[in-house]
Amino acid sequence: TGPLKDMDFSVPEGGGVRFIYQFTSKPPAVSFRLTGETDGVIEMAPRKGILYLNGSLDWENKTEHRLQVESLDEMGNVVEGPHAVTIHVLDINDNPPEFEQPKYTGVVRQNSRPGKPFMYVHATDRDDPSTPHAQLTYSILHHFPNPYAEMLFQIDNVTGAISPSRTGSYYLDPQKQDTFTLVVTAKDMAGMTTNAFTSSTDVIITVKESLWKAPPTIHILENSTQVHPVNISQVHSNEPDTIYDIFEKEKLPRLPFSIDQDGVIYVTEPLDREEKDTYTFFVVTKDKEGELVDKPLQIHVIVEDINDNPPVCQQALTVLEVQENEGGGSSIGTVFATDMDQEDTLNSRLRFSIHRQVPAVPASHLFFIQQDTGVLQLTSQALNRHIISNYSLQVLVSDSVFQTICDVQVHVIDINDQIPIFEKSDYDSVTVAENLPVGTVLLEIQATDGDEPGTGSSYIIYQVKEGDPNNTFIIETDPEANRGFLKLNKALDFEAAPAYDLVINATNPEPLVPGVQYNSSSLAFFKVFVTDVDEPPVFHKPVYKEEVFEDIPVNTLVMTVEAYDPEGDTVRLLREEEGAVAVCRLEEWWCFHSSAVTLTLNDFGSPSSLSQKSRATLVLHLKDVNDNPPGLDTDNPPFFCYPLHGGEKALIQAVDADELWWYSTFTFSLADDLHTRSNWEISKVNATHAYLSPKHSNFEEKVYYVPVTLNDNGKPPLQGEVNLPVNICRCSSEMSCF
Repeated sequence: TGPLKDMDFSVPEGGGVRFIYQFTSKPPAVSFRLTGETDGVIEMAPRKGILYLNGSLDWENKTEHRLQVESLDEMGNVVEGPHAVTIHVLDINDNPPEFEQPKYTGVVRQNSRPGKPFMYVHATDRDDPSTPHAQLTYSILHHFPNPYAEMLFQIDNVTGAISPSRTGSYYLDPQKQDTFTLVVTAKDMAGMTTNAFTSSTDVIITVKESLWKAPPTIHILENSTQVHPVNISQVHSNEPDTIYDIFEKEKLPRLPFSIDQDGVIYVTEPLDREEKDTYTFFVVTKDKEGELVDKPLQIHVIVEDINDNPPVCQQALTVLEVQENEGGGSSIGTVFATDMDQEDTLNSRLRFSIHRQVPAVPASHLFFIQQDTGVLQLTSQALNRHIISNYSLQVLVSDSVFQTICDVQVHVIDINDQIPIFEKSDYDSVTVAENLPVGTVLLEIQATDGDEPGTGSSYIIYQVKEGDPNNTFIIETDPEANRGFLKLNKALDFEAAPAYDLVINATNPEPLVPGVQYNSSSLAFFKVFVTDVDEPPVFHKPVYKEEVFEDIPVNTLVMTVEAYDPEGDTVRLLREEEGAVAVCRLEEWWCFHSSAVTLTLNDFGSPSSLSQKSRATLVLHLKDVNDNPPGLDTDNPPFFCYPLHGGEKALIQAVDADELWWYSTFTFSLADDLHTRSNWEISKVNATHAYLSPKHSNFEEKVYYVPVTLNDNGKPPLQGEVNLPVNICRCSSEMSCF
């Protein structure tokens, strides 16, 4: 209640009959009068001054009512007023959203970018747009069919834009399912309360085949005479008004391909298969801001061969030898030629034939060459080196277009029908000390052979045939003079062998002809007597090796060293201090992998003799233990091109200072916190690599630090944690960060 004056009231719509206000009067006023926009709903009790509603207000019909109130005396004269009274109608949420269409239809292309809208739905609400009553949010209630765990489509809850999800961008395929029905809802109150009104509509989506796909492998004939550039293929983007471009990763001096703004791909110049037989490059589409529109398409080009290369002789002159007694049909050698045209095609198929033989006696066809292999054979046993010792052949090598002449010389060589004969059969003896140096010449020997000089039939090989079971001696031959030199091949040992009765034979590398055999004329005898020398003691092994783990305890026995003296004298083991190797602590495996120490033996013979010394080396190899936690290779941190389109992944590599033996496989995982696991995922590729992938595309252009946990699965297993820097950046056309 209160005195009569100008007043404003705010009254919610609906609600039926209700009291608003009671005005009090001043004498002589005894009643009140109400005029204005009452609309039959707003009334006043004249004697009591009560302003009230006899029905419900409706904001959608009228948002305010302008009234006038006066006080009257008994005669009906105005005492006060008129005063302005305004009733503001407050909206309540009493209207559901309404879609502009009862049903929507749309078309999406296979492999469209995730998040790229291809259609919109729109709904309105009659409630006050300045209040949450008319603030709508959109969502997908049902998805028919829905073959995957994640929906293939997504909707912007504010704008109603419908686009493929990341799963949809990958899996949508009209060959598998070409029509989907979405039930889309619009909810008022900004979707923040369960009392909000919800309306729905059907959205019918047709999936069509992607226009953006790589053409089949392109085949181009080399050395084309067409006017260039030549149209070789065309690609089509799913998006209009895109800019086409080409980039390649091979970093060639020039890429002989181009693309126009209709997506037509051209070869810009003739290609040479022998220079390069395949090309691989990528076609990309960009918007006007230079951002990638579609995923890059890989284009493969194969350069087809034509017969544009002649055969080439592998040697300017092929020289072959054949014995004069060789039988008909015998293979005497092969003529080799090559062709730079494509292998295993008719363009590089070579055929051989004999074009000319000089001299053409005793027959013009003494030789035959296999047409497809170039193998040269004798046609008959008609060679006699005493009559003709050399033949010159011209071999014609041809492919389907070109011909080449290859020159061949055939030398007829003597047959081996003479055996080597020593100048004397007994070379007496020699006495040497057992400490004679290895390599010393003990004897020169000489044999002669009556076959043709300079051939395998007359070359002499000397060998110790008997009396040297341990190869203590070796014979070297002077090929010019056919002279042999008997040398000491191993150290002599009086205690093991005080004398040698050697039998030496002389042979040829070429086999003897049938009916001829080596006999005693090709044998010689020689004796070697060895005298004793006081020798140094001997280790059982010159080098002692052992392996131990790097964490071996101090004073652990690692090996045992044994030695003896050939003369039976007493031996003593010493360590040569000057030979000791200074090493790191055994615990620090990475300092070194092995350590060497030299040991010395002294013998103690007669008092008048000097002691003799021998040396051996001890090598201790240290084996790794798993004592280093794993980490990540951060020299080349991963990056993703902004903005993300979905499906990106980067390869990361685990590293470990320990030997590979201990970490044949790593385990990768993300830190167990909600923020990390909701933004990133990690999947193992092999023993040492994994893929890191963003789980959505809503990343800013900056560096993120992703906590990655690694386990090396060693014995014992060790765990490492790395804050991996990941750069979300704008990329150049070469797919690298600006």
